[in-house]
Amino acid sequence: MTGKIFRSCFLVGLAMMVLCTALFLVVMTNKHEQTVYAEMRQEMCYVRHGLEQSGKDYLTTLTGTQERLTWVAKDGTVLYDSVADPATMENHADRAEIRQAEQEGSGQSKHLSDTLLQKTLYYAVRLDDGTVLRLASVQTTMGVILLGVLQPVLLILVLAVLISALLASRLARQITKPINNIDLEDPRADETDQELFPLVSRLREQNRTIHQQMEALQRRQREFTALAENMNEGVLLLDGQYHILSSNQGAMALLGQEEKPEDLQEDCRREIRVAAGRALAGHHAQSLMDLGEQVIEILANPVIANGQVTGAVILMVNVTEREQRESLRREFSANVSHELKTPLTSISGFAELMKEGLVDPETMKEFAGDIYKACQQLIALVEDIMKLSRLDEGSEDLEQEDVDLYGLARKVLSDLRPIADQRGIALHIEGKGQTIHGVWRILHEMVYNLCENAIKYNKDQGTVTVKLSGDEKQAVLSVQDTGIGIPKAQQERVFERFYRVDKSHSRKIGGTGLGLSIVKHGAQFHHARVSLDSEPGVGTTITISFPKEASNL
Repeated sequence: MTGKIFRSCFLVGLAMMVLCTALFLVVMTNKHEQTVYAEMRQEMCYVRHGLEQSGKDYLTTLTGTQERLTWVAKDGTVLYDSVADPATMENHADRAEIRQAEQEGSGQSKHLSDTLLQKTLYYAVRLDDGTVLRLASVQTTMGVILLGVLQPVLLILVLAVLISALLASRLARQITKPINNIDLEDPRADETDQELFPLVSRLREQNRTIHQQMEALQRRQREFTALAENMNEGVLLLDGQYHILSSNQGAMALLGQEEKPEDLQEDCRREIRVAAGRALAGHHAQSLMDLGEQVIEILANPVIANGQVTGAVILMVNVTEREQRESLRREFSANVSHELKTPLTSISGFAELMKEGLVDPETMKEFAGDIYKACQQLIALVEDIMKLSRLDEGSEDLEQEDVDLYGLARKVLSDLRPIADQRGIALHIEGKGQTIHGVWRILHEMVYNLCENAIKYNKDQGTVTVKLSGDEKQAVLSVQDTGIGIPKAQQERVFERFYRVDKSHSRKIGGTGLGLSIVKHGAQFHHARVSLDSEPGVGTTITISFPKEASNL
């Protein structure tokens, strides 16, 4: 900054000096010319008077004068010249000063030599007889004068440059000294110049902001560290060269390391290195790593900054229980519908008898209630599987009719209101009647499952809203809740059979995991489209768009 101020002051001083010198030369040149013209006018008065009194003989008596005297006739013929033979001279009628004198009585002009070292000033007057008398004076130009005093001028110029540099340097230091003396860590307004108050105030404000941001970052770092270290899942943060920047104890345990290594070692599991390589290439990677007794799911995502992949985040989750349950569910869904419905119905009847107190042992009531509840869930599971099977195979004789979705939704909400009232959940319906051509029982199952899920996965004192709208081409039914929501990564899978977003919550509230799958197949049966919009902690909205044109279902 000091150098910039120095250059600016120095260049300004130098420019002003050059400009003032140039203006001085111009003024002096014009002043000198005006003085010469004044002298020529005075001298011309004497010559004119003598010529008019004595004629041409007077001109020949003029000797020792430095000016050149020329007498020109009306037609431009040179009658007399004090330097050259008039007979050899060209006609002067076209000379500027001659024409001006003929028109105005007097005229003047100047002419620079080819070398620019001399200039000739002309002054002419018209005599009473119409002839013109001209006086010429050769003058040295200002350039010649400057060349004559070049050495002292250069000396003065060098001295002026040195003085300008000295003053500019001193001024630059004086300007920057208060700024350099500011304590950036603790700028104090009472110790600085008044002109620097805005700067000091801005620095203090920025220091406060930076301090707050640093505290926030440190707090978030502590929170992240505490969260990561208490996670069962393993977390790895890598840079572009496979160097491990951050990790938690869960990752070290899954990697079989006691201390954090500097990078992914060659003997590290191949699945982890492959996932890391894919993430560093800018792609999402997901794979399973079988460790024998455990199954680890590896999720790897690139870290992108300014459009460039700068690293990768690897999440390792123990999904052993999930994989085992998925295997059991696949096996169960294949056999339960034919093997368990009849005995489970009998068990349900027997449990109901015990629940009513027909069995003497007092302790059997509690067991009977549990057995009855479990049996009801199993029966519901079998019924849901059979519903899906019928929808898949299309083997059931289904009657088509015009169904009012508004009336159907009101009936469903009325049936579910006792369950909703237990948790303080408000049920609402909006819109107006929308009639489509379809199977009432399937449509009832679809709306019932949507509303039941909206209540089950809602928050206490929450809200469930059924909205109906449409136009000439389609009818739209949406069920909106204020519940726990569905993470983005899992929204595409919630319509799969037995898939649950929150397994612990699903076990607590019950359910078969087939509700949304029935909705999906029912929508396909009616050629409808299903869309889902959800945000964790905010709620979920599921929308079904039915075509109104009658079709063969």
